[in-house]
Amino acid sequence: MENSSLPAPPETRHPLGLPAGSVRAVLTLLIVTVVITQVVRGHQVETLWTETLLIALAHYFTSRRFINLAPDVMRRLEAEGYVETELHPLYLPRHSIRTIVVLAFVGLTAYLYREHRLLDFRAISILGVVFAYLLGIVARALRMWATKGRHTPTVRGWENFKAVGALLLLTYAAGATLLDRPEFLPPMLRNTTLGLVLFYFGSR
Repeated sequence: MENSSLPAPPETRHPLGLPAGSVRAVLTLLIVTVVITQVVRGHQVETLWTETLLIALAHYFTSRRFINLAPDVMRRLEAEGYVETELHPLYLPRHSIRTIVVLAFVGLTAYLYREHRLLDFRAISILGVVFAYLLGIVARALRMWATKGRHTPTVRGWENFKAVGALLLLTYAAGATLLDRPEFLPPMLRNTTLGLVLFYFGSR
């Protein structure tokens, strides 16, 4: 009788001999530290850092969405190298990095509120980007939990509403930019558009 058990995956040495995902975890924590420090100091956060922050958020809060697969299928994907396991980066408990990132920005929000700086444009521009994306992910998780993954008419209606809103706002912003008419795109509207688009990506 043929043995259907999967062969043990070959041992992989990860960078610097650390657990899988450790280097990415350090990079993410450094990015978050720089961004939060600049906001606390009242400095403008350079585009390089905000873009890198979004890449880090996408890695931790989008690529790690769970897919319900049978245990044997998941083991086979891991053994064949299609799925990388990052259970304990930096030897920390599972989900520690995501928790640290969220708590860091919650702490920043509390600090700015206490210092009466929460409505400062620099603070809003960063916190709006971060929380719009995270809110989209939370909204998706709640929808999946409430509907058990089914695409009901209500869900389809909500998805259409989000899509129309994101398309209309971004089309307007793109038109103002391409026509070189910045007066038609004030900073608040620009940030609102960015926040809605990030919410849409996070909720998909």
